[in-house]
Amino acid sequence: MNTKIHKKLNDLSISLMKAAKREDEKTFYQFYDELKALCLDNEADKTKNHPEQWETLADFTDELEQAITYYNVALTLASDPKDHEFIASINYSMATMYNDAGNTEEALACAQSAKASMKRVHDKVLLEEIDQLLESLEA
Repeated sequence: MNTKIHKKLNDLSISLMKAAKREDEKTFYQFYDELKALCLDNEADKTKNHPEQWETLADFTDELEQAITYYNVALTLASDPKDHEFIASINYSMATMYNDAGNTEEALACAQSAKASMKRVHDKVLLEEIDQLLESLEA
């Protein structure tokens, strides 16, 4: 990912978290719109378009259907070069969102996909989170 875009994405994420913590909706949505614009501006550029920006946008999207749409864009981008860490992370995020919405069937499918992608990833924290979610979904 382009360093300049990564820094912008990181800064926006921090600003969004701070606004959410303060429950400042106006500021939150200003930063959210800026993040969405960043994703849309980079969408047509194969070099700048990266799954991390779309995953981040989805993470900050409240509406389930829209968030899933953004996660799917991220998954498509991560699947092109087979970036297993992003594929696992995105599937885990979707599983969590589906689970929170009470859709355990979709949550389980996404969690299982995340687990399958972890075979080539060495992120123990993510693996533990996926395993915990799978445990709760399969109980």
